[in-house]
Amino acid sequence: MTERILVTGGTGQLGRRVVERLTASGLTVRVMSRRPRTEGSSTEWATADLRSGAGLRAAVDGVDVVIHLAFAMRDEPDATGRLAEAALDAGVRHFIYIAIVGADRIPMGFMKVQVATEERIVASGLPVTLVRATQFHDLVRSMLATLAKSPVMFVPDVCVQAIDAGEVADRLVELALGKPAGRVADVGGPEVHRLTELARSYLRATGRRRPVVGFRIPGRAFRIYRDGANLTPGNAYGSITFEEYLARHPAARKTSYHIPV
Repeated sequence: MTERILVTGGTGQLGRRVVERLTASGLTVRVMSRRPRTEGSSTEWATADLRSGAGLRAAVDGVDVVIHLAFAMRDEPDATGRLAEAALDAGVRHFIYIAIVGADRIPMGFMKVQVATEERIVASGLPVTLVRATQFHDLVRSMLATLAKSPVMFVPDVCVQAIDAGEVADRLVELALGKPAGRVADVGGPEVHRLTELARSYLRATGRRRPVVGFRIPGRAFRIYRDGANLTPGNAYGSITFEEYLARHPAARKTSYHIPV
């Protein structure tokens, strides 16, 4: 049985779900964050900074498994390299990292950073498991909420295979309880839909009416998206559809936030 699991980014959208599931399973969980312990937290806590390296040695001390969910944007490969070095020195026996499906095929800066980070982890010599997931329902809903602010809803003409973040958390817990497996199968949602279809589902769920207009974004990156590089139809791990997600989260239907590019 795993003795202690460190979850970096344990206060984030995915991290919270992973921590909840690990704790419910009776495992010892340590959350790593740049922020001090949140009030009422029942887990172990480590305050550390991936960019500077401050606190990393203490964060991994006595840890068996690291689930790395924090992301440092453009500094990610170096930041994760610092964490991997500290984990190797501490004798961590399993390091898990999650990226986005198609990261090695879609020529966008964010994707390239993730691939470089995967390579950095493998080169560290740590026993690793690498998994990639499709876009979360939360992200798709947030993007659509932003687009729906316009009287006409202009939506990129691409397909998505959105997955519930809770189901991705389930998969990460499964991997954490197993042995290092290198690159494992991608995980995706139960259905592939054009984003315009999901836009109409979103409008129905929120009781609004807008014309939905699909449009094509020029450039190689979005051509590759249109070719389905962001999809993994043969690995439909999730079972919760986008419509079911909207029905389960009525308070979040109209919420939107800025999505960094």
